[in-house]
Amino acid sequence: MVNITFPDGNIKAFENTPTGLDVAKSISEGLARNCVAMELDSELLDLSTKITQDSLVRLITTKDPEALEILRHSAAHVMAQAILHLYKDAKLTIGPAVEDGFYYDIDMEPVSKDDFPKIEAEMKKAIKAKQPFERKVVSKSEALEFYKNEPYKLEMISELKEGTISFYTHRDFTDLCLGPHLPHTGFIKAVKLMKVSGAYWRADQTKAQLQRIYGAAFFTKKELDEHLYFLEEARKRNHRKIGIALDLFSFHDEAPGMPFFHDKGMVVWNALLNYWREEHRAAGYVETKTPILLQRSLWEKSGHWDNYRENMYFTTVDDIENAIKPMNCPGGMLVYNTKRHSYKDLPIRAAEIGLVHRHELSGVLSGLFRVRAFHQDDAHIFMTPDQIQDEILGVLRLEERIYKTFGLGFNLELSTRPEKSIGTDEQWAVATQGLEAALEAYGKEYKINEGDGAFYGPKIDFHIKDALGRTWQCGTVQLDMSLPERFDLFYIDKNNEKRRPIMIHRTVYGSIERFFGILTEHFAGKFPLWMAPIQTVILPINDDLVPYANDVKIKLVDSGLRAEVDSRTESLNKKVRDAQLSNIPLILTIGNKEKESGNLSVRTLDGKVRFGIPHEDFLNRVLSHIKERKLDLEIFSE
Repeated sequence: MVNITFPDGNIKAFENTPTGLDVAKSISEGLARNCVAMELDSELLDLSTKITQDSLVRLITTKDPEALEILRHSAAHVMAQAILHLYKDAKLTIGPAVEDGFYYDIDMEPVSKDDFPKIEAEMKKAIKAKQPFERKVVSKSEALEFYKNEPYKLEMISELKEGTISFYTHRDFTDLCLGPHLPHTGFIKAVKLMKVSGAYWRADQTKAQLQRIYGAAFFTKKELDEHLYFLEEARKRNHRKIGIALDLFSFHDEAPGMPFFHDKGMVVWNALLNYWREEHRAAGYVETKTPILLQRSLWEKSGHWDNYRENMYFTTVDDIENAIKPMNCPGGMLVYNTKRHSYKDLPIRAAEIGLVHRHELSGVLSGLFRVRAFHQDDAHIFMTPDQIQDEILGVLRLEERIYKTFGLGFNLELSTRPEKSIGTDEQWAVATQGLEAALEAYGKEYKINEGDGAFYGPKIDFHIKDALGRTWQCGTVQLDMSLPERFDLFYIDKNNEKRRPIMIHRTVYGSIERFFGILTEHFAGKFPLWMAPIQTVILPINDDLVPYANDVKIKLVDSGLRAEVDSRTESLNKKVRDAQLSNIPLILTIGNKEKESGNLSVRTLDGKVRFGIPHEDFLNRVLSHIKERKLDLEIFSE
């Protein structure tokens, strides 16, 4: 007798040792048809696994998040099978599931996208045949014998310890694999090969270069179509392409990973910072500025020398070793210590737009998303222990308010103590409990991210969600009891005794460069009016109207708008088209009628045209729209 306990607490008894599939069928045939695996006492296993003792079982269906990874891993096996059918000399290495699909690294003749249709056709034969995935456990010696002509598999097996080694077979294809896998290949309802690139075996440039073939797989064609649409939208929104097209920023070989912002990019940059400063002033912050080059002794005291050195840049000045700051916090400690503080002074909310440098490998640099030089919108809040919850709540609400202005949703994660850290167990416990209490009071859902805190304290991370539903980790709130102790920070309490302040590190944008890139893709380069590099362009329909167009521009600029005149000898249609391609929110057409009436014809990026708008009405509406930092272009709707 085997008793199966389900997640809802119900228990079902089986006379014989059932498989996961048997358990599913005992509930309903419909459930069994949609099951792909099971979780047996917290371990993911194939549905064909026999359950030999009383266990907790959760059936994994096509709707569960784990199912997609299992599907992708199985699709990688099917792709490898197809390639071996077509390329007899190919040698397999590894084929994992990844976030957007799967890939397999294969030592084979070069392939291109032109070869994908025939590989996909071969894959679809296996899928249509509904070939069962069968698991077999073998000894190390058996595995070595089986793969005696496969050098990459031999290398992997030789490194394994004696014990359980498993093979998975479907029809004529067998692969070394831990599993689990789908019950059969027929579950793969939609598959598409996406790209091919080179990859060195084990990421070692001295070893063989392999063909890495990527694919996507889903349980339905609709899901695949949605995925392909998403990728196309993401391609259109690529911030690097938009940055070039709109003349916002550039990158140069003379400074890898360090962006150059152009004049139009600086307009967007300053709009972000002006808004940031406005919100921080209203929230009771002061602004500070600290040097980027600081001596080694400071970084030893802060703990960065022992815990972060591999990411830092160094130079020697006057025979003293210095480091370019990767973080702003040690400088903030020095500022705090320049004068004596009373408990009446706290909390102190000190913000800094600090330029920091962190060494990133050249292979991971990615536009504005992964750079070596960037600005952190840092802040350090020094407080008494009884102020912890209110201050963290204040930060959470500030971040929510700012993200809402950009139309960004977010999720929250609480990251706990990492393996490499400073501080006592007691300090970490107090800090973690402080963050948990604030999150509970905040009232929004959050998840625990074990072991991913900063080396000096636990943290709350904001994962913002853009227009395509992608998430980006930006803002962070870190509670720190270690650095105040390392720098001997103190305040005088009401009993005239020295006390150690608690400190919060926090960012909102995170990296301003990265946030710039995120917003560029979020808005697809169509920045809201208040952020747009050029807010309005004036198009005279002939050369005779250029002087009047310039008079209109002067009036708009004097009122605070960023306006330009397009006086080129091009057709009006071309000028309008060029303005639209440049994502200029407001396009003003000036003809004889507009000059005589003193009114304006206004075209917005949504394609709507309004005629006969008086200058003053235009300015009042536009300036009010900008002041409120609205996201839409419904400026002239009644």
